Amino acid sequence: MNIKILELGKNRARLTIHGEGHTFMNALTEEILKDPAVEVAKYLIKFQFSDPELLITTRGDRDPLEVIKDACTRLSGYCDDLLQSIPVE
Repeated sequence: MNIKILELGKNRARLTIHGEGHTFMNALTEEILKDPAVEVAKYLIKFQFSDPELLITTRGDRDPLEVIKDACTRLSGYCDDLLQSIPVE
């Protein structure tokens, strides 16, 4: 996954995630919004085949990149749990 940071501040990050679409971005945005320190988390896909741009703002001392990493870790954990619950024949 290729990520390009467009803007990074104490409480704000704007980045693009190459090759991702609505499926991943919806899940990621929803997971980011579960963090109580997050004020805004949204994404935009300007054109059908363009890379999505993610914007996140936080309050307090919460680093927006750490919020994104934590949300991705939780999403990965959900997928691991699902795979483990599927019976193997």
